[in-house]
Amino acid sequence: MPDSFKSIKEILETTPELKNIKLLLDDNEVVKDFQKLFPELKSIVKAVKCEKKILTLKSDNPSMRNELKFREKEIVDKINSFYNQERITRIKFSNK
Repeated sequence: MPDSFKSIKEILETTPELKNIKLLLDDNEVVKDFQKLFPELKSIVKAVKCEKKILTLKSDNPSMRNELKFREKEIVDKINSFYNQERITRIKFSNK
């Protein structure tokens, strides 16, 4: 392969004009991988969306939302360490 060819990942990471697309892809990756990272929460909570480093989780159980709020730092740290970068700064909870 000639040296002039770059992978899509490399292009996304090095091209300033594509920064917003890269952020959008990163956010969607967090939502997609949430169940893989937290299989014990699969039947209780669902990752709905991630926007501006805020992950929205849905749970119909108020006591579970409260418990997850107490574990927020642990969840955020686990997600960020999985990706080796800060992808999430905060978690928001929803019942809708």
